[in-house]
Amino acid sequence: MTRFSDGWTRRSVLAGTTAMVSAAALARPARAAPDWRKFEGASIEVNLVKSPRGEVLQRHLKEFEDLTGITVGLEQIPEQQQRQKAVVELSSGRPSFDVVHLSYHVQKRLFEKGNWLADLGPYLADPSLADPALDTSDFSAAGLAYATAPDGKLHSLPLSVDYWIVYWNKELFEKKGLAYPATFDELVAAAEKLTDPDAGIYGFTARGMKNANVPVWTSFLLGYGVEPVTADGRLQTASPGAIEAARLYQRLLTRSAPPGVAGFNWNECQSAFLQGRIGMWLDGVGFAPPLEDPKKSRVVGKVGYGIVPKGPVAQASATFGDGIGVAAASRNKEAAFLFCQWAVSKTLQADLLQTGSGVPFRKSVIDDPEVRKGVKMPAEWIDAVAGSAKVSRLGLPVVVPVTEFRDIFGIALTNMIGGADPATELERATEQFQPILAKSEAG
Repeated sequence: MTRFSDGWTRRSVLAGTTAMVSAAALARPARAAPDWRKFEGASIEVNLVKSPRGEVLQRHLKEFEDLTGITVGLEQIPEQQQRQKAVVELSSGRPSFDVVHLSYHVQKRLFEKGNWLADLGPYLADPSLADPALDTSDFSAAGLAYATAPDGKLHSLPLSVDYWIVYWNKELFEKKGLAYPATFDELVAAAEKLTDPDAGIYGFTARGMKNANVPVWTSFLLGYGVEPVTADGRLQTASPGAIEAARLYQRLLTRSAPPGVAGFNWNECQSAFLQGRIGMWLDGVGFAPPLEDPKKSRVVGKVGYGIVPKGPVAQASATFGDGIGVAAASRNKEAAFLFCQWAVSKTLQADLLQTGSGVPFRKSVIDDPEVRKGVKMPAEWIDAVAGSAKVSRLGLPVVVPVTEFRDIFGIALTNMIGGADPATELERATEQFQPILAKSEAG
């Protein structure tokens, strides 16, 4: 088994990934590797969320210090505390860190409004700093959308991603003579044919709990070609497409889902699927490993991993993710940039994938046959990741009050599971959220 983390050396970082340079990059004149030791003797502080992704960077930290001569103080903090610390310190203009982790789907707009992150464009254009193996076109479409500000500047580098896919039980499908659905209509038909309450089998499950359930609806929204909030701040959450997406959500979770689904978060959905009682489960790709663990799962070897079926307008995978950026107030921006660049290098991104610590935004890592040899998950799972990257779209609106958005529309969706009219619920929720959004944009 090839493990890119084994025998990792300075040479491997410098040589690293020349094979993955995109066609666009090949059209440019060849560039030498950056001067990794240009800021030897510098010290930087790194602030990360405590997570498997952070552990990968922590585990390899000495390798970066040996490569660059830069001393790194790295702190991992539980997610909610890290988010609070980042906002407080960045808004003060005197952060204690040079490099910071951000959760794109929650913090993108907030960080942009505060002008808290440095523009990485000049560093990526500097031959003495930029690794020619790092081509921004290697990031999936959603990754670049997350990292790019409205003014076109790149303020962070995409670190890890969670594409939404459909987990499906091949055994249950085979018993009913069904194929994996290609469209939303086929998804509904398959879910209802698979459902057999007397046998305790249900064709579909997804999050029904308020707030947690919103990404399920927004996944369907994307298939109807609807962005919940447009680039100029208009809400489309009560549009015809949004209402149809809500009706799809309501139908699936009332006709084909297990009892009590209104109280389900991802863990309840995963538990039901692990027991072999669910035909399809829509959620993030990162929840897959327990499904292939014989100690936890009754469906080992029976799980299919599918790209979200095509909606009436588009096929899309709702995408969530994390990035890493340089604080605009840092006095060591170039050294901090070298750390960010190293953090998303092919070597570390391969280790992220092979250890089950996360999924990289970089398409070349997913597509690399040598990297794939070291991945513990089935090839079909990796194919679903690669296919989802090609149709990736942001899974939540890029607004500051994203929590309020999830709370308000989450209640509406839960009410629909109880039988409420989707159009009425969405109109009420839209009316409630509009002034919150307006206030946040004016502030």
